[in-house]
Amino acid sequence: MRRLLRTLFQGVVRAYAVRANVTLGSRVHIGPFSHLWAPNALSVGDDVYIGKFCTIEVDGSIGNQVLIANGVGLVGRHDHDFTTVGVPVRSAPWVGDDSFQAPQGQERVVVEDDVWLGYGCIVLSGVTIGHGAIVSAGAVVTHNVDPYAIVAGVPARKVGDRFSPEDRLRHEHILRYGHVPPQADGDRVAAE
Repeated sequence: MRRLLRTLFQGVVRAYAVRANVTLGSRVHIGPFSHLWAPNALSVGDDVYIGKFCTIEVDGSIGNQVLIANGVGLVGRHDHDFTTVGVPVRSAPWVGDDSFQAPQGQERVVVEDDVWLGYGCIVLSGVTIGHGAIVSAGAVVTHNVDPYAIVAGVPARKVGDRFSPEDRLRHEHILRYGHVPPQADGDRVAAE
């Protein structure tokens, strides 16, 4: 019974949350009061968790096995034409208008596989978050993040690496093949 109620609740949340131009993969969890919308196209991969109160309003893609904490925002940096003379910013053209002139080059957000976006972080359009990266709580990401980097701050800067180079190789091998890679002869001798 509990599973049925959870499934029904997730269906209601999803009906509210998923707006125009969004495609979802399999097993995507969307928390209450979150919403996803794209001016043109946003794709969300498989096994993605999106927490409560998230705002995702960009063109782009979210990879597989991504964890998005509560209160995260993926938003456009040029969604409102605040340079329109004689028009209050509240009434200025915005990205959802048919006549909106997008800035040079479409500014997509790309969140690659195995990424964790921490509580309340903001990712601006035109950014790629590399495979396996972690964005700390409250960070504001204005530039690309390298694979497996840990970033924090406003604006976000690299503060560390998720894995050592050796552990990164082991991690990727396990994800790809489902088991720990065999040790090289030198590694076995060094361990003995």
